[in-house]
Amino acid sequence: MSDTVPLWVPSKESIEASPMHAFVQRCNAEFGLEFETYLDLHAWSIDEPEKFWTSVWAFCGVKGEQGARALADGDLMLKARFFPDAKLNFAENLLSGEGPADAIVFRGEDKVEYRWSWDRLHALVSQLQQAYCALGIGEGDRIAAMMPNMPETVACMLAAASIGAVWSSCSPDFGEQGVLDRFGQIGPKLFIACDAYWYGGKLQDVKSKVASVARSLGAPVVIVHYAGDAAAVASETAKAKTLEEFIKPYQPKAVEFVRLPFAHPLYILFSSGTTGVPKCIVHSAGGTLLQHLKEHVLHCGLKRGEKLFYFTTCGWMMWNWLVSGLAVGVTLCLFDGSPFAPDGNVLFDYAQAENFAVFGTSAKYIDAVRKGGLTPRTTHDLSSLRLMTSTGSPLSPEGFTFVYEGIKEDIQLASISGGTDIVSCFVLGNPLQPVWRGEIQGAGLGLAVDVWDDEGKPVRQQKGELVCTKAFPSMPVGFWNDPDGAKYKAAYFERFENIWCHGDFAEWTEHGGLVIHGRSDATLNPGGVRIGTAEIYNQVEQMEEVAEALCIGQDWEDDVRVVLFVRLAPGAALTDDLVKAIKTRIRTGASPRHVPAKIIAVGDIPRTKSGKIVELAVREVVHGRPVKNKEALANPEALDLFVGLEELRV
Repeated sequence: MSDTVPLWVPSKESIEASPMHAFVQRCNAEFGLEFETYLDLHAWSIDEPEKFWTSVWAFCGVKGEQGARALADGDLMLKARFFPDAKLNFAENLLSGEGPADAIVFRGEDKVEYRWSWDRLHALVSQLQQAYCALGIGEGDRIAAMMPNMPETVACMLAAASIGAVWSSCSPDFGEQGVLDRFGQIGPKLFIACDAYWYGGKLQDVKSKVASVARSLGAPVVIVHYAGDAAAVASETAKAKTLEEFIKPYQPKAVEFVRLPFAHPLYILFSSGTTGVPKCIVHSAGGTLLQHLKEHVLHCGLKRGEKLFYFTTCGWMMWNWLVSGLAVGVTLCLFDGSPFAPDGNVLFDYAQAENFAVFGTSAKYIDAVRKGGLTPRTTHDLSSLRLMTSTGSPLSPEGFTFVYEGIKEDIQLASISGGTDIVSCFVLGNPLQPVWRGEIQGAGLGLAVDVWDDEGKPVRQQKGELVCTKAFPSMPVGFWNDPDGAKYKAAYFERFENIWCHGDFAEWTEHGGLVIHGRSDATLNPGGVRIGTAEIYNQVEQMEEVAEALCIGQDWEDDVRVVLFVRLAPGAALTDDLVKAIKTRIRTGASPRHVPAKIIAVGDIPRTKSGKIVELAVREVVHGRPVKNKEALANPEALDLFVGLEELRV
């Protein structure tokens, strides 16, 4: 496919059927505007934040009392308060349906499959709410869960939100210390865990881990049945009951909702924690709800009754993003386990069976499907699928091409980027504009996103720091245990005064889209020139011999040299010819400055629980410095492969 033409162009019919188009028409009529393009709407959304966010509230049907003011201290990012007079409840907005229709569909690999109606979801939330209150849990108290991505987890979260408690979760594959590094900081009043889980077709036992974590936390425990024996796990865990025992005294009734201020804490999410103890990022109920509704309804075009899927765990912010789809009235399609168990077709089988409208996943997954030789376009009926989203790491241009050639020709592909820090997206797709190969479509509505150079000046078609120059609703309330806000300010506002600096190395394109070149703190600086690691991965990971790559800068002779580690495909060997081919590919596809000084084969590459490779941790190991929090990694043993390499001493 040629880069001189878009991969996808929305039809006139699809544009006019989109909620984004309806929103434009509504704003035009209400405010006497004449917007014709997305760029017109975006410019207005950041110039007139009070009008824009008030319009989102109304258009998306937020339940609650809006109050008189839409924004206070809007020119001061650290003090800005959206809807400071409002009262709402997050769970009231998500429990938006009723009756026998499906609210949630669940698959645990090929082992477990069931579906919940809206009525069943309401009933369990009601029983949990009563049980929480009987324990004395109330506004601001924390509930922590080590759970699979299953319907019971959603219900437990909604019950917490219904009474103003604060929810925090991780997946059950976290190591014991990884769980305690997170939940130990926030002092939960209740700990919820599963009895076992499936991964790669194998039963994963968590009995001893649950008992040990529970001892350290000292809180009451609820054990949810999934893949094991909940009663047996509960019997060996202090202060534990099974979910059935926990809710047995309470009959389902109408769920009660405590309406609280817009900025009331809803979630505590955690940074990846690969360079120290994870930061505890506190997100508000109102900011999360409004930002997610904007993204689901306007950017994703979701409508009541459609099916929304995201491949995620409960330890990644995309789970929090996914479950907000209930507020639109969609059916959530949840999946837990390996996306390659029993084989690489499992998620596309699911998409076909349930008629997904939106399929969300990671760039790494798309690349794995491509390298696995799968072509769902020819093997599956994906006629209902209209949007595919990709995040977690930058999607390569070749990944874009593969989606259209291997998955579906007529589909909107939205590469998206934001993160745990904002529990949402800074840049993402929209249904009104074309999709260009290798490019994120643009900035989100209401977000004053820009790219700045080191002097704090906006740049076009050159690389710089991704910033946001105006306040937005889903900025964190703050960090837990950061009473004076010093850690919060240092994380985002130290680089540029009163400007959110996100830590991504980015570039505007000629089409008005964006390319993320990697994390700013992982950029390479050979000869003082900044290079994004994604530019190297985009070249080398397209080679059949290379399964995966990781790139760092090694301090060397008063400069930095580029070192590329490759995990080779089965049967491949790092011969002199392959080294030469890799360097030639990088030189011609990127630039001579991108060519690594060293190319080294390794047996594995370390990554976080959500699949992100950890360049900074490898850089620390290579330089002989300790990695502070290996528990954040899915495969911490892989770091040992980078210790004391002879190749890096010459």
